[in-house]
Amino acid sequence: MTRLDAVEPEVLFTRDGQLGQITLNRPGSINALTHGMVNAIQAMLDEWADDPVIRTVLLTGSGERGLCAGGDILSLYRDATSGDGTAAEAFFRDEYRLNAGIANYPKPFVAIMDGLVLGGGIGLSAHGSHRVVTERSSLGMPETGIGFVPDVGGTWLLSHAPGELGTFLALTAGFVRAEDAIALGMADCFIGSDRIPALTAALATTDADRAIASLRQDPPSSALLAQQTWIDRAYIGDSVAAIIDRLRASSDDAAQGAAQSMSAKSPTALAVTLASLRRAGRLPSLEAALEQEYRVSIRAQRSPDFAEGVRAQIIDKDRQPRWIPATLNEVDPAHVDSYFAPLDPSDAQFTLSGRVPGTSAR
Repeated sequence: MTRLDAVEPEVLFTRDGQLGQITLNRPGSINALTHGMVNAIQAMLDEWADDPVIRTVLLTGSGERGLCAGGDILSLYRDATSGDGTAAEAFFRDEYRLNAGIANYPKPFVAIMDGLVLGGGIGLSAHGSHRVVTERSSLGMPETGIGFVPDVGGTWLLSHAPGELGTFLALTAGFVRAEDAIALGMADCFIGSDRIPALTAALATTDADRAIASLRQDPPSSALLAQQTWIDRAYIGDSVAAIIDRLRASSDDAAQGAAQSMSAKSPTALAVTLASLRRAGRLPSLEAALEQEYRVSIRAQRSPDFAEGVRAQIIDKDRQPRWIPATLNEVDPAHVDSYFAPLDPSDAQFTLSGRVPGTSAR
């Protein structure tokens, strides 16, 4: 095996036989995704797409805690509080292009979703052709807890999950284990973490389907799927307030817990998230969903709730965000609709139309 970079950067790229491996390399921050990492990954994927030796791409993360804890929220926070928004626009634009490129990559893209996989980490892995989870996997889209909205194609994935399971996960900002991720359609197969070295070695010489088939195991039963009946009843419709009312009226302890969890989230983020999911479910493609998410993300990053959510959860860590407005009843439907409107001409525009799969289109 040869390493392509002598000095360890934020992303490591290695070659081993027919395998090109991408290793996210910020273990101290659980490999949180920076703009530089996005651009480096895109450039290497473009190169490997045309490399006749590379037949499979593998995505892993450094350290023991997880694949990726999401995007570099602090950079987006600094741009929201002291910048002009252009850094966030550029990050979202390049990140979403990368998400679409992974989904359309012309070679097998294997993602090992071991440990924590959140937000931007979902965008890097859950659009791959071969998505592997382990007994240590913990996946989530926690955006509403910081006044933001699921992105990186998350609204596409969650809106196409069975029944209302995706709506439940998005609005509660919860976490799911390996077996639940498979049930949701966000992962494909379960392989024990002790078999990851064997899988990596096999991918260097063997077809991806065959390598995974030789090591995959039966996952545990999905606890989330077992709760689908009450989740589907509670999470129907287009009103967050009605969903919470149904949850509170339920005798199920899990429903009561979901109501309590949602009540602590940003009311605006909850309303925009639900609208995003419903709209994404009617869109024709992941690319169309990413274009919608770009408009929503630009507005959400500029909203007071995003800066306040990051302050409360990450900066001061007082866990006491002061949302504006503070209640669902105060959220103006017209304000929710404005998140989906075309961007102003002064804003950087974003489109994936006519994009060639597997290229950066920049």
